[in-house]
Amino acid sequence: MAALSGTTQTYDNIGIREDLSDVIFDLFPEDTWCLSNFDREEASATLTEWLAQELAAPAINASEEGGDGVFASLTPPTRYSTHLQISSKTFIVSDTNEAVNKAGRKSDVARGAIVKMRELKRDMESAICGRQISSEGGAGTARTTAGMEAWIGDATASVGGPSHVVLASSASGYTTPPVTSGHPTTASTVGTTPTLFAFTSTSLHYALQQVWENGGDARVILCDAGRKRAIDAFTSIATRFVDVSQGAQASITGAANVYVKGSVTLQ
Repeated sequence: MAALSGTTQTYDNIGIREDLSDVIFDLFPEDTWCLSNFDREEASATLTEWLAQELAAPAINASEEGGDGVFASLTPPTRYSTHLQISSKTFIVSDTNEAVNKAGRKSDVARGAIVKMRELKRDMESAICGRQISSEGGAGTARTTAGMEAWIGDATASVGGPSHVVLASSASGYTTPPVTSGHPTTASTVGTTPTLFAFTSTSLHYALQQVWENGGDARVILCDAGRKRAIDAFTSIATRFVDVSQGAQASITGAANVYVKGSVTLQ
């Protein structure tokens, strides 16, 4: 029904006060698992180093009864290093802006500190999990520390290949340069034709195999949202059984948080 002629409507009203919520909603996805859970050590120089010992490949190792021992030389440990990276976030607020009455917060200084700390945590998490190399920097150039992906050094490889490099797809042109001089100096390259959802349970099983054969103890899988969807869609977990106590409300499980393969449990 049409409005009566001459009716003053909100479209004509110039004096309506704003309806502004006095809350600033938190829209920051800030899971930083690595930064929160990794062990920490103090460093006393801009280059930190450590030693890693490689074990010989397992063998049958059957010795003759009464035979003389054959002595082998100890394999020296390998010396690895990475440069330390400085991460920072800055902001500036004028005294006048801090003094005026604001919606959703009393202080922009306090709000800015919280926002920038959250951003800083996400930046550091990205650097830890990324493929950036270790660089000593110089005048006008910041130092960078090597990310986890940069340490996966080997020749070009594909899923199921002979290398310990495991790709999430059959992407072409993907390279993972070897680690030289004790730290990653050449960044890996992303394939030109990646297929995100080609990530299969076979790929994951191969990765777990290589982790174990290289002396690792995999307990956590870190991946982006797309590959998490791919893991949830694995046919090996298509059938899910959930214990429900009598009288309790049953729920539908739509994702996998614990992946069990043999005696390996990841959560």
